[in-house]
Amino acid sequence: MTAKKSTPVNASRRAFLRGGLGAAAGLALAGGLSGCGSAVSAGLAGSPLAPGTLTYWNLFGGGDGVRMQTMEAEYEKTPGASPLQAATFTWGNPYYTKVSLATLGKAPPDVAVAHLTRQSNLAQAGLLTEITDDMLAMVGLKPSDFDPKPWNALKVGGKTYAVPVDTHPFVLYYNVDVCEKAGLLDSDGNLSPIRGTDQWEAALTAAKKVTGAYGASVATIGDNATSWRWFQSLYSQQDGAPWLGDGGQTLTYDEDLTIKTLSYIRSLTKSGLMPDNTDYAGSQTLMFSGKSAFYMQGEWEITTAEAVEGLKFGMVPLPTLFDKPAAQADSHTFILPKMDRTDAQLLRAMTFIKSLLDQSFTWAQGGHIPAYLPTLDSPEYKALKPQSNYASATATAVYDAAAWYSGSGSNFENVLGAQVGLVQQGLATPEAALAAVRSQLLTYANTPSPL
Repeated sequence: MTAKKSTPVNASRRAFLRGGLGAAAGLALAGGLSGCGSAVSAGLAGSPLAPGTLTYWNLFGGGDGVRMQTMEAEYEKTPGASPLQAATFTWGNPYYTKVSLATLGKAPPDVAVAHLTRQSNLAQAGLLTEITDDMLAMVGLKPSDFDPKPWNALKVGGKTYAVPVDTHPFVLYYNVDVCEKAGLLDSDGNLSPIRGTDQWEAALTAAKKVTGAYGASVATIGDNATSWRWFQSLYSQQDGAPWLGDGGQTLTYDEDLTIKTLSYIRSLTKSGLMPDNTDYAGSQTLMFSGKSAFYMQGEWEITTAEAVEGLKFGMVPLPTLFDKPAAQADSHTFILPKMDRTDAQLLRAMTFIKSLLDQSFTWAQGGHIPAYLPTLDSPEYKALKPQSNYASATATAVYDAAAWYSGSGSNFENVLGAQVGLVQQGLATPEAALAAVRSQLLTYANTPSPL
């Protein structure tokens, strides 16, 4: 499938914003602040900061937010640490708009968080500072300190504009008690390997006999990102072509494979092995309460599962139902928004990043797989269960195809996920869903990149 290429334009949206909106950046950003403390960084509302203060923006809520605040507090205890002003914003498009506007308005934070699939857009727009090997060496880091999968995936034009923090793949949670009754555990009490659609459906059938409800659950309504992750994982296991090419100007998906994958997803809900009408919270509650054996979601929901009294659960990589292991994933990264930095400011920023990387075990307790190899390869992490049980999923992680409108929380994921959800619910045929997706994505593909 090929969409008509866009026609270049003379003036980019970036240039327009720099000229016309820079002065308004602080006002636009002030409305989105939440979380970490009440003070606001310079550029948000013009509040003066103490000399040497390091400003840091992130998008972490829930358990991630709590852990990040713990890590920030640990940094502040470090001898010689700079005063820290941290701010947390709602994730998705609004967050990246705020980072862009602040940078264009010459009031960005010193350090910010970005998804791997979104930092490339910021880099292409000239909004990030390149991170060189010399900059890493300032704080004792080097490229070989990082998991090669995210490290290589984040390159933009052969250059590095981000430091990977983790990989967060779509994984399989399982209820130990239900699986034991269904005969799905091995002699060590771990989930027996599941390979292929026959074994998957047999496991779900056995589990359904125990639960009296479902074999597995995944969100089908109100959460486009989850529906996209489920589809993209199974599509990629069949070696499906990337959905987007030429920086998003062409649609390169495999039509037959898309229909096949959507049809299979629908067969699982139509048969009653999986629910066809459940939201994000409902899908996990089914597994937590023993109404399903399995639950598919990002590994960050480990914190929620751990809080359920009496729940015994495990986690493994998403089973390989088709030709090869694969699961949709993204990575969090640290970025340095573009600004004129003194050597002292650069050292402060890199020192802060190194401090948080040194606390990667704290971050890993929340489910994310560390990208920092001294933590990933440590005995401490290998002993962390069930987190280390799915660490191998980094090798088969599938990132969203690059485009100005793609990546975590993007319009691309919303378009695809919404239609997958309709198929799961039986409200659209695979063919109708694909036609709707194509029509909507062509609008973006035929729109000149604003970057």
